[in-house]
Amino acid sequence: MGGLLQALVGVSEKAAELARLCRQEEPLFQLLVAEKTGPDRNRRFLQDFKTLADVLIQEVIKHDLGKEVGTDSGIPGVPHAPRAMLSPSVPPQFPELQGHIHGEESNEFRDGVAGGTVAVRVCGTREDTVALLLSVLGPEQAAAELLADAVHRDVVLGDAALAGAKPGVSPRDLAVWIDPIDSTNEYIRGREDVAPVDGIAPAGLCSALVLIGAFDRLSGCPVLGVINEPFFRRDPQTRRWQGRYHWGVAHGDTRLCSLSPPDPHPVPRVVLSRAEGAAVRGALGPLCGGHLHFAAGAGYKMLCVILGLADAYVLSEGTTFAWDACAPHAILRALGGGLVALEGALRARQEGRAGDPPELVYNRPIEGVGGAERWANRGGLVAYLHPQHLDAVLGAL
Repeated sequence: MGGLLQALVGVSEKAAELARLCRQEEPLFQLLVAEKTGPDRNRRFLQDFKTLADVLIQEVIKHDLGKEVGTDSGIPGVPHAPRAMLSPSVPPQFPELQGHIHGEESNEFRDGVAGGTVAVRVCGTREDTVALLLSVLGPEQAAAELLADAVHRDVVLGDAALAGAKPGVSPRDLAVWIDPIDSTNEYIRGREDVAPVDGIAPAGLCSALVLIGAFDRLSGCPVLGVINEPFFRRDPQTRRWQGRYHWGVAHGDTRLCSLSPPDPHPVPRVVLSRAEGAAVRGALGPLCGGHLHFAAGAGYKMLCVILGLADAYVLSEGTTFAWDACAPHAILRALGGGLVALEGALRARQEGRAGDPPELVYNRPIEGVGGAERWANRGGLVAYLHPQHLDAVLGAL
């Protein structure tokens, strides 16, 4: 398990570097600008580059963690490459995770070269990955080469605390949820000048996160989480973005985290989405001394709770998904908090049921629903660190 924890952090660092690359290298940044402004997007390249960035990050994580080497090169017109071509740059470390690594995005794109569709994935060599990306990006050779270089680059971690973390659970008992770029709209807009309020940024590039969470396949309970902030701060000399990551493990009696539990605020701070309804705002306002906080990105709002910038994040709608919540939930549990299903918690409270309110789980799709909605966190949620704040929020609602 210690090796898996290090591997998840390592792939989150590679994912963060890909996210930064798309903003700081001119050939890639121009594709983002085309996506942002819109009018000549289809003339510039064949696909939605925003989605390609998401998908490529997702597929890198899947590849580096657990995909077995196959016989399909992924290159149009070369369906069965010799196995010798397919030795991956980073060997699959955990083949027992194969088939149990799930992401937000579909990896199928329209193939502008040979017709039909192509599944975007990591190929065995840098050159093969360039060829595959060109089948999606059309003539954007420089962009394809920059992305392939990052995909095939090894990541070395020098984190002694991470190396010493050895909780006892087998990867064969786990599955993984990936959100390759949470808060994608803020990532595309790229605003860097949004002033924080009490340490919480209402919007901006800093809310774009990489989220990787592992959960127990049988119970659905989150066990391990990694949150990577690719755009934490700029280097004052180079003006290039620097990131940071946080991790947590909650398994049985084991609680390990890269962070220490923050102290609660004397007057609770609650962070909400700006789309949150008037009824919830009105109920929570008095609890917070009349002052609520607002931010973009579900993952970022949960991170605000993890870091102690807020005491709770409340969402009354079912507009988050398993991939948004799994990683933050594991870290919240590692720090002594949790992520409860709001509707179920309110019902239990109204009925006077004793015990802890129901927490979210990650192995149960909603029956009778298709697509992404199968994995929606219906009925809302509350993220918290201190039980007294959860109780106060539920009481107010």
